[in-house]
Amino acid sequence: MYKKDLLIEIGTEELPPKSLTRLASSLADAIRQGLQDKELEHGECSWYATPRRLAVIVRDLADTQADKETVKRGPSVASAYDQAGKPTRAAEGFARSCGVKVAELDTLETDKGSWLSYSHLARGARTEELLPAIIERALAGLPISRRMRWGDGDIEFVRPVHWVLLLFGEDIIHATILGTETGRDTRGHRFHHPEAISMASAGEYLTRLQKEGRVTADFSERKKQIREAATEVAQARERAVLIDEDLLDEVTALVEWPVVIIGSFNDEYLELPKEALIATMQSHQKYFPVLHPDTGELTADFISVANIDSASPEVIKQGNERVISPRLSDAAFFWERDRSRPLESFAAKLDKVVFEQKLGTLADKAARIENLGRYIAGQLEFESAPIERAARLAKCDLLSDMVGEFPELQGIMGRYYALESDERPEVARALEEQYMPRHAGADLPETSTGMVLALADKLDTLTGIFAIGKGPTGDKDPYGLRRAGLGCLRIMIECALPLDLEACLAYSAGTFQESLNASAITTEVFDFMLDRLRRYYLDNGVSPAVFDAVQACRPAQPHDFNLRVLAVGEFLRLPEADSLVTANKRISNILKQAQYTSESIVNEALLQEKTERDLYKQMYASGVVEHGASGDYIARLTALAGLRDYVDAFFDEVMVMCDDVALRNNRLALLNELRQLFLATADISRLQ
Repeated sequence: MYKKDLLIEIGTEELPPKSLTRLASSLADAIRQGLQDKELEHGECSWYATPRRLAVIVRDLADTQADKETVKRGPSVASAYDQAGKPTRAAEGFARSCGVKVAELDTLETDKGSWLSYSHLARGARTEELLPAIIERALAGLPISRRMRWGDGDIEFVRPVHWVLLLFGEDIIHATILGTETGRDTRGHRFHHPEAISMASAGEYLTRLQKEGRVTADFSERKKQIREAATEVAQARERAVLIDEDLLDEVTALVEWPVVIIGSFNDEYLELPKEALIATMQSHQKYFPVLHPDTGELTADFISVANIDSASPEVIKQGNERVISPRLSDAAFFWERDRSRPLESFAAKLDKVVFEQKLGTLADKAARIENLGRYIAGQLEFESAPIERAARLAKCDLLSDMVGEFPELQGIMGRYYALESDERPEVARALEEQYMPRHAGADLPETSTGMVLALADKLDTLTGIFAIGKGPTGDKDPYGLRRAGLGCLRIMIECALPLDLEACLAYSAGTFQESLNASAITTEVFDFMLDRLRRYYLDNGVSPAVFDAVQACRPAQPHDFNLRVLAVGEFLRLPEADSLVTANKRISNILKQAQYTSESIVNEALLQEKTERDLYKQMYASGVVEHGASGDYIARLTALAGLRDYVDAFFDEVMVMCDDVALRNNRLALLNELRQLFLATADISRLQ
């Protein structure tokens, strides 16, 4: 068996930049899985991607499958021959199925007797014979939302295919992939080296593409080049570059040979809101904004990335400056036009915009948010007036020209326009904070009005969309309900808001028209959010066992849930934890086996043994009840940990399931009370 490197490259028209890394990594994963399924040994499997190619290199791939010896067991020796020693029909039939004579069969000795058997060495298939099907299957399974056809054929792919390079070591694996004959030729940069480059082996692929073809095939290397060059160019002007990671990925996916160029625009545009300037540069032009390093304020500069090393970079710079000027002029027009009227005036058109066909208009949603926001404010004892005002204005900026052009500025422009309309600063800020957190790990609202508005908006969406049966399915979540659910939980937990989530969902359901019967899905939405909560804790390093221990008690307040999780984590660090976890499991099993469901209290007169009297006395003398009333779960579990010796002594010296029915039931009641003291925080019997 020999091992060689495998190189696969699919050359195409320009690939969609926002999907490039996913396509390339998925291709590598599928190739790796295909090799594993065929039991082909290999080393590292790496992906490469540019706008015109998807490539995979597999190191040290075996040239054949390993040979496999198979042993087929037949009838027992006793039933394989008759009394005269001649083969029976069973033996002859087994031999025929193996393609040999009875005399050529072996005997297999086992603990259960002797059996006829046949050993066969299956030769492994050659890798080059297996690869075409592996590659075709991998390409067919790529996450492509819409496939294209080209020419007269019926082949489909994300973009038309121009070449397929397929080398195993130094040899071409001849096949037809996506309607294209494989070979050893690739292409360099579309302008710098449009001619074919013939690859002798996989090992020279990256180097020759870089040096001869002027193509940096390694996506991460290209990304690093852009980041470093942009930073260096900005620093040369004593500036800093604002690099959005998603934009950096997109720009990296647009170029094969990145060249960074700095340009500028008329500084009069700096009077616009900085977010509008940034959106213009990033969304429309794919430019990186430039900042003052000390103040963080925008400058009248930008950085672009060209896909060509031009002999006249000044021409490219001037072209970029010429293109951005009308974009900024449009933004200035939108800004002046929008702020020429009060923000509240946009509300008149909210009833003309449908939020969701079955859930009504944006005006309906704003009214529900105001209603729910008033309820949440009451639960938290917050001032309701600013919350109600913010709710009335919450969706007004969606009808502004600026947000119509840049949807990502929703809420942000609402804040600006509210301040221009002399609204209270807290109300204006809440209009932006209603969309927080905008993504996983992003900032949370800081004002009480913003917290309530964000919760009301998200809970309304969750309840409404579930009520019309359009909750998330699989990896599809068009309404962003997973993000909304997690956002609500983060606000309640990290902002320490003592809100009953079930009660909020129930109230939200009551704000919808009766025909939707939204109240019927509140439990479903609550359980959905508990699933989000599980993910939240797993991402923060909390073990599933700790989460399950708290979830078993089903606290309705996420903030309270969090306090319990923290308390259980502290409890597990105590030396008494293991013993008490075991004792709780034992108590749970005893009560379950005894089918104990009584709510009767302990009769102290029936506590005969000293150890059971001591345990009962300590249960209510250790401050457990007082800590429970104060909500100090850490102190509560710490106090319960002090019962370990008494619990151990009880199980050592007391027979719970004794013959005396009265004594037995009293001891079960004692154990039940002890268990309930723990369950007031978590079911620690579920811990490991």
